[in-house]
Formats: sequence, C-alpha cells, structure tokens
Amino acid sequence: MNKRNYQIELDNTIKEMQEKGEVKKLLLHSCCAPCSSYVLEYLSPFFEIEDFYYNPNITQKSEYEERKAELKRLIAEQPHLHPVTFTEGKYDPETFAEITKGMEDLKEGGERCFKCYELRLREAAKIAREHGADFFGTTLTISPLKNADKLNEIGLKLADEYGVSYLTSDFKKKNGYLRSIQLSKDYSLYRQDYCGCAFSKAERERQKRESQI
Repeated sequence: MNKRNYQIELDNTIKEMQEKGEVKKLLLHSCCAPCSSYVLEYLSPFFEIEDFYYNPNITQKSEYEERKAELKRLIAEQPHLHPVTFTEGKYDPETFAEITKGMEDLKEGGERCFKCYELRLREAAKIAREHGADFFGTTLTISPLKNADKLNEIGLKLADEYGVSYLTSDFKKKNGYLRSIQLSKDYSLYRQDYCGCAFSKAERERQKRESQI
C-alpha cells in the first residue's frame, strides 16, 4: 500500500482552485507564531484565512498568553495577499487534563498526543462549520515532532463528521520547517522549545539535563 503524500494533495487542491479562479475560506488551527509563519506565507495567496488559536494543552497561562500575543503580532506585520484574521478559542487546560488522564506516563508522540490532536482539530472543525469556512486545517504538520499522518487521518475523519472539508498538509515538506525558522528570525518571534503541555516541558528539560552530562 502506497503512503499518501499529503503535500501533493494540498498542491493539487490549490491548483484546482487556481484553475477555477476560486479563493476559498480556510479556518486554520494555529499552535504558535513560528509554525504559522511559513504556513500563512504559503497559503495566504490562495485562501482567506481565519487563524484560530486554540491550545488548551498549554499548561502555563503566561506561556499561552505570550504565544497568543506573538501570533497576533505576526498576523499584523506579515504581508498577505488575501485577508488573515485572528480568532481565539477558549483557554481550557482542564479539558486537556481530562482527556489525557491515565496517560501521564506515556512517551511524547504517542496516544496522549493523538488525543490532543483530536481535541484541537475537533474544535477547529466545529468553528469552521459555525463560521461558514470551506476548509479547516492545522499548522501542526510543520513540526518534525508531530505525526503528520495521524493529524491528517484525524482531520479527514472529523471532516466527515462536521461536513467541512479538511485541508490535508505536510508543511514540513518543501523545507517548510526550515523556512519557519528563518521567518522567526526575520520577525524576531518568540520561539518556544516544547509543545506546551507539562509533559512536553518535562521531556525537554530532561533532554537538556542529559545533554549536559
């Protein structure tokens, strides 16, 4: 069985829109400004984007607020061919704690993360339907630490459930991740070194300690 190439699928979607002269509305779930930087640069020539900041996985409120402020600043400063707007979801870390209960000792990148993916993508699908978007998608596939296959699998399942098309992606392709690093430097963006939850922060701190031994 051949593995799906989600980047090619995205390019084909864009090509089809261009051939029809269409500009679609996209509800884009965003985790932070650095990840959004390349994705907005890449997609804004083709979509009107509602950038949806919904991240109840971020344990510390101060961290949540700093990432939100940076994303709003990026949207204001970065040039876009079509409109990009900002929408904030509910900051609800209790929900994240509830859905990951009993998974505290699992490794990063496994089932606990998949639960988190679905939590955020489900809310994105819901808001996309409420706001009349043609597509919903996420910036999360740009990260080398995120499972793009699983993200797309969840997104496509939710598309059927909510009746809104899911924009498949693997934004780390075409050097997307490297471009996001450069854009972060260009805009002097705060670039965190962990996903946001207490588990990812603890794992990152452990890695730092081990690198010093």
